[in-house]
Amino acid sequence: MKRVYGQIAVWVFLLGVAALILFPLVMAMLGSFKTNQELTAGTSVLPQTWQFKNYMHTWVDAEFSRYIWNSLIYSISSTMTTVLVCSLAAYAVARRQFPGRKPLLAVYSFLMFIHLGAITLKPAYQLMVSLNLQKSLIGLIIMMTAAGGTTFFILFAFIKGISKDLDEAAMMDGASFFYIYTRIILPLSLPAIGVVSLFAFRSGWNNYLLPLVFTMSQPKLQPLTVGLANLRYGFGGAMNSHYMLAGACISMIPMLIVYLLANKTFMQMNVGAVKG
Repeated sequence: MKRVYGQIAVWVFLLGVAALILFPLVMAMLGSFKTNQELTAGTSVLPQTWQFKNYMHTWVDAEFSRYIWNSLIYSISSTMTTVLVCSLAAYAVARRQFPGRKPLLAVYSFLMFIHLGAITLKPAYQLMVSLNLQKSLIGLIIMMTAAGGTTFFILFAFIKGISKDLDEAAMMDGASFFYIYTRIILPLSLPAIGVVSLFAFRSGWNNYLLPLVFTMSQPKLQPLTVGLANLRYGFGGAMNSHYMLAGACISMIPMLIVYLLANKTFMQMNVGAVKG
């Protein structure tokens, strides 16, 4: 009986946590189908009249499709550069001994506990200005590359766990350092790469401050996060809360798709590892 009660308590706790997480999402979805007056009054949970035109206005009139497209470009590109930079760095540190290796690991470990976003914003912008990239897609993608400590250490720990016998066998056959990286290390590191790719995509998708600064004079390059704020404050402030909620609901769809695809990929790789 104690075991049954324990399981019931666990399920009640998990259902309570799920309800707390889903409640704001459900309320946001319902609010996106209301008029602004009904949403401001807050007199009912369900919309009195379902305003599907909120989504049409958000997508067409507010040019939300452009914001989505820009965010996809930034997120996918920054994810690719993040995986490339961090995997190369992790491979070099895990497989080579060089002067300053331990201090470098110590600095990376220390920086994992410090948020440098606001601190590095001004020097990062000045650097892009000196390179004449402050008004281009490339400059923002470079700055959104999340080559941080967490991503590095996930790949470093995974690569370090791969047997060096594979490297030595490949070197005996004449394989170069970069050949081993592309043909051995990367394929074996797919689970870790999948995890860091998901985190990097989420970071790029939700990034607000950096794109806001870099696209302030280039409205056509603004991503989803900046465009979503424009829906709320660009056309009369509080008068557009219903459009903002509609845009927020639209913005969740690509991220949910990525999570579902990543979860399926992780499960397939785990099954393959068990069978192997």
